[in-house]
Amino acid sequence: MRIVNTRAQVNKELCNGCTICEKVCPTLSITVGKNRLAVVNELTCTGCGNCEERCPEYAISLVPIKPKLLQVDWTRAPRERVFEVCRKAHMHPQEVICYCTGTRAREIAASILLGARTPEKISIQTGVRTGCTVECIEPILRLLAAAGVKLGKAPGYQWYGLTSTAWDLPEEVVKNPEYRKFHFDEDRRLLDRIAESQGGE
Repeated sequence: MRIVNTRAQVNKELCNGCTICEKVCPTLSITVGKNRLAVVNELTCTGCGNCEERCPEYAISLVPIKPKLLQVDWTRAPRERVFEVCRKAHMHPQEVICYCTGTRAREIAASILLGARTPEKISIQTGVRTGCTVECIEPILRLLAAAGVKLGKAPGYQWYGLTSTAWDLPEEVVKNPEYRKFHFDEDRRLLDRIAESQGGE
């Protein structure tokens, strides 16, 4: 979950409409309109600070707001489907996906099952990707893929490419005697056992 207590505010005197802010926003909450000025969607802005940090004109600042909580109650989604999505992604339901917000795999899986079909919508609902905004995109993409969601081109400077995991390696690599020292099979078996265990919910 994330407690949002700030939001982006644009100084219209300084903004030159360069569009960098809209390209780095993890929730697509800031856009540059026809008047070449950045506009903030106050309902979806999470106050992550990406736009403020990257604005070359120092036209954006974070202002305090009444705190609001971003969190998905994962039990609102069908329990077995949540676990199924997590298993397909080779993740334990309680695995922490975003260390900045403490968001777990089951919350992201539930968010997807409840209708969030992009990383940006998942971020708006759960707060994930609104701390460092970097580390958790990969597991989010894996969970979306496990749920059967196909993404198009990523907006702005975002990237929707999956990196390889132990499960994506070609069998000729896994079975190659030269690579036996890496224990791919053992690693996959161990990680799958962890993902499939549902203890301690």
